[in-house]
Amino acid sequence: MDRLISLEPSNVVIIRVEPGHRCSGQLTLRNVMYTMPVAFRLQPINKTRYNVVPQSGIILPLTTVTLEITYNLPPNSTLPHRFPHCDDSFVLQSVVAPGASVKNPSTTHDSVPVEWFTHKKKQVYSDSGIRVMFVGSQILTQLVSKGSNMDEIREVLEKSDPSWKSADSTDSDGQSLLHLAISQARPDLVQLLLEFGPGLEARGRSGTSPLEAAAASGEALIVELLLAHRASPERSESSAWGPIHLAAGNGHIEVLRHLLLKGANVNAATKDGNFTALHLAQMVKLLLHRGANKDIRNKAGKTAYDLAAENGHAKLFDALRLGDSLCVAARKGELRMIVRLLDNGALINGRDQNGWTGLHRAAFKGRADVARALIEKGIDVNAKDECGYTALHCAVESGQVDVIELLVKKGADIEARTNKGVSALQIAESLHYPGIVRILVHRGGTKDGASQGKINMIGSEQNNSESLFKGIGGREIDVGAVKKAVNRGGRARRSSFERSAMLAVV
Repeated sequence: MDRLISLEPSNVVIIRVEPGHRCSGQLTLRNVMYTMPVAFRLQPINKTRYNVVPQSGIILPLTTVTLEITYNLPPNSTLPHRFPHCDDSFVLQSVVAPGASVKNPSTTHDSVPVEWFTHKKKQVYSDSGIRVMFVGSQILTQLVSKGSNMDEIREVLEKSDPSWKSADSTDSDGQSLLHLAISQARPDLVQLLLEFGPGLEARGRSGTSPLEAAAASGEALIVELLLAHRASPERSESSAWGPIHLAAGNGHIEVLRHLLLKGANVNAATKDGNFTALHLAQMVKLLLHRGANKDIRNKAGKTAYDLAAENGHAKLFDALRLGDSLCVAARKGELRMIVRLLDNGALINGRDQNGWTGLHRAAFKGRADVARALIEKGIDVNAKDECGYTALHCAVESGQVDVIELLVKKGADIEARTNKGVSALQIAESLHYPGIVRILVHRGGTKDGASQGKINMIGSEQNNSESLFKGIGGREIDVGAVKKAVNRGGRARRSSFERSAMLAVV
């Protein structure tokens, strides 16, 4: 037999280190003998660092005794000299003690004479393989804050008693392990900690949750991990700003995208009611696309546009207000307003919420003077909306000959196609605008026939049925009625083609 005593649960003594508490751990010894009592003695190699209670005793057959091992911290220190593992060790001696008995039946902590372990005629078993490992909140916060070896952090968490909730440990400043990992931009460490079930709503030093801290620092992967573990995307009661405000205010678009996908309230206000995410955002288009209300006012009665104007964020103007205003002015033919808006910071190629530039609007409404002014200011004559329509497509569909002539003279791409492959010439042919067809062909348009495009034609003139055309709004439009209107008035003013949502006056 190699041993008289087995160590439980292992040969590693787990010593917990906590502020204001004694640093201690336990080691259980089991007598593996079936019939004979065993005497033991446990001694630390470094007697100044450790105290063992009891140091010696008798263990009855097949029973156990639990020892308490206390560690004495170095002077003026709250941490062990080395951690989590150290080189300190213990020597466990054991000897068969025939006829030995426990004097006090309530305890096996009877002192054993030293001679029992030094007598030359007795076979004394010695085990020097007992080691020490330190765990506890102070150990974990130090390891995480220093970005230590992941295996060491995992081992400390695994060796800790679940009732301690070690994953919720905080440092002296109140920062949780998750906050410490986030501050180091360590998604791998965050993922490790999440395996041990930390509280996802723990407050950090500034009162923020882990998700709010990650959103503020732009850690998109960490945000995704936290959300996957069901962290709330909404602002907590104790926080001034929620995750969506922090992401928007700091320009972290990927973080914002993750939050919105998980259902974050795009119109939620900060605690003081002064801001929504849109008031703070530098990625306005995404927020607007997700349904953010740009007309919400803060407690001071100001919209997101007002704040952008006050703080000089010119790039936000078009998405928040000036883009819409520029398009409205172009649609109405208000040339002076257009000049004023451009002078005040509106981008010449700025778009409204539906993707139209001022030139799209002017072209559709036949505002040739406005279109000329915008082109002279440098607007992109071939800019496309979300459906692939250029200003030329808009002008052709609404029969605006003067604007068409201007656009083709100024370099509009006659062969430009919509997302469904339709050219301006095909639209003109389908709507039976021979004058416009001649202009486009004269300027180099390829007359390949409407049937070759992606225009939705049902029937033909050969079978005397009315033709239908899928216009800008995606609706099938009765071309026969348009043709008659052209014959009567000489020019089709087809406001019915205009998408109602797109032409809403802002």
